[in-house]
Amino acid sequence: MRKFHNAKKMAKEGALLEALDILLSLEKQTRSAADMHSTAKILVAIVKLCFQQNNWTALNEHILLMSKRKSQLKQAITKMIQEACSYVEETPNMEVKLKLIDTLITVTAGKIYVEIERARLTHKLATIKEKEGKISEAANILQELQVETFGSMDKKEKVEFIMEQMRLCLAHRDYIRTSIISKKISTKYFEDSNDEVQKLKLRYYKLMIELDLHEGAYLSVAKYYKAVYDTPSIQEDEAKRNEVKS
Repeated sequence: MRKFHNAKKMAKEGALLEALDILLSLEKQTRSAADMHSTAKILVAIVKLCFQQNNWTALNEHILLMSKRKSQLKQAITKMIQEACSYVEETPNMEVKLKLIDTLITVTAGKIYVEIERARLTHKLATIKEKEGKISEAANILQELQVETFGSMDKKEKVEFIMEQMRLCLAHRDYIRTSIISKKISTKYFEDSNDEVQKLKLRYYKLMIELDLHEGAYLSVAKYYKAVYDTPSIQEDEAKRNEVKS
């Protein structure tokens, strides 16, 4: 892999494009040989060199280029995308951040093996839009994903994501959609005594109380308050118990 090390050296000396050409040539060879380990190493090196040289245009271009290559190896693409995702919070300004997020969302579309990365990027984008005061746009962005069908995402992250969808719909006063989304969460999940799960339980019922108060479903609201009151963390704290009762 002498060429590989020479390319990295060239990039550090300022010859990024020449270094990338060498790596692209090597990538073609390893991909044709179905060498996943070497291909992944090269793809990660390509995005890393672009990042290290602060060439965000080249970074976006090469992410798109690599993802479209014929017979590209899924595991190699996954490694590259995971590496590039780590750069989102390192971008110098919002324009560059949004462009990188857009690129990554584009290349992850329809690829089950990077569905978690796509979900997290979509959440980041929705958060940005919400901070800009664009609640409707943020809610619509987050609704695009049906995370309940994601086999690779763990249950806790799914529940958190769905509750974010609920929260944004409530903020947008879309009560019908909030109600539909809420049914994607089974309350049996909250029977787990784990502290993190119990925190999610309280967040969930807070959202449901807000929803059903608007709908005038007071019997349901009473049921939710009972579920909150019976939560161990509430039972162990007198002040919290009194707060729920009041």
